[in-house]
Formats: sequence, structure tokens, C-alpha cells
Amino acid sequence: MTDMPDLPFRPFSPGSQPALDNPQYGSTAKRHPNHALVRLPMGQTVTEMSAPRFSPTRYPAVVDMTHGKNALGERIIVQGRVLDEEGRPQPGVMIEVWQANAAGRYDHARDQHDAPLDPNFHGTGLVFTDADGRYSFTTIKPGAYPWRNHHNAWRPNHIHYSLFGAGFAQRMITQMYFPGDPLLALDPIFQCTPDEATRNRLIAAFDLDVTQPEWALGYTFDFVLRGRGQTPFEENHP
Repeated sequence: MTDMPDLPFRPFSPGSQPALDNPQYGSTAKRHPNHALVRLPMGQTVTEMSAPRFSPTRYPAVVDMTHGKNALGERIIVQGRVLDEEGRPQPGVMIEVWQANAAGRYDHARDQHDAPLDPNFHGTGLVFTDADGRYSFTTIKPGAYPWRNHHNAWRPNHIHYSLFGAGFAQRMITQMYFPGDPLLALDPIFQCTPDEATRNRLIAAFDLDVTQPEWALGYTFDFVLRGRGQTPFEENHP
């Protein structure tokens, strides 16, 4: 994500990234390529590689998604680091966050789940990593919701993340889950990552040091951008 010297690339381990086509996750059949990918002769353009410049001066951060004490639900703090494969911090990474509210409903016109909306919670945030690659935000623990992938299908509690580098072509999307959720074993999206140890990197860790007394429970969740310790991302892997 930041300028660095060229290093030998450590490929991710087999089974550590979700496949494009997963029969248990129904909508992948409509979204994955049916033909081999074609590499463009010119590759990525200068604009794709170097623009726009994401910064808090142009994209104001939203670090408290709860609006103080107004949002309903279990208040939590999530913090962590964005690292490369060598464990080096990645400063200035813009992270978009979006999620359902405590009742399991998104503040979006297409979400017609029969659950209440919260006028004080819109489910979107925006944070930047600091010089040590750290980020932090406050939100409400999202609720589970039905998603009609199969009979009686419910998504576990989860938060979506989108990480941006220096340009449009440098974007990674993933989800974070919570420890002890019984729906994880039944969720085709979580189970898309074949390797169990890698899959469990998507589960945040409860952290008493992050927890603030009489305010909010704390969780930690780190991102590793590539290599054998890479976080599973929703990317194009065969």
C-alpha cells in the first residue's frame, strides 16, 4: 500500500483464499468469470495506479458510528493494524466500514428485512491508519439476518471492510466475524475459505485492554495484505 523496495513475493498457501465459484454460496454462480481472464497489453493505467490520493483532508473520517450514546445496541470498539507480509505497518490506508444495525438490518433501500431501522445508526464509517498502521472505530455489534441463500439461512454477526491503497486498482474487501458465533459453522460465505486456520483469521479477538469501562467492549482485528499470512479477501483467485 505504501512505497517500498521490491521483495520476493510470498504466494498465499493453497486453500487460504476463497474460490471464485462456490456452489454453497449461490450468487457466486452469477458473478464469477466463465472464461479465462485476459491480460490487457498496457496493464493498469497511471490513473489506476496513482490516483486518487485518499486522505482525511479530502475524505473526512467517521470514527464513531454510534453518534455518541444515541444508537441502539451493544456498543463496541474495534481496533487493529494493517501490515504487509513482513509485519511492517502500512500508514495512510483508507478503510471503509459498513454493517447492519443491532437488529440485523442495513440502512439501505434494498434491505427489506422485517427488522427495525435505527434513525441514529446508519452503519457506515471511514478510518485511516496512523504512522504505525493502526486504526480504531466505535460502532454497534451488528445483528444476524436472513439472506435466502438456502433454507433458513442466516448470516452471522459481521462487519464489512474495504481497504484502499494509492489508487482505484488497489482495493481489498473482506469481512470480520465475532468469536463464539454458532452461525459461523453454517455460513457458506465464511466457509468459502477452505483452510480452517486461515478462515479463523476472519474472527476478531475480544480484548480487555481495548474495552473501555462502562462504555464499550473491545475487539482487535488485524489485516495482512499478502503472503502466507494474508487475510482472506474477496478477490479473483482461481
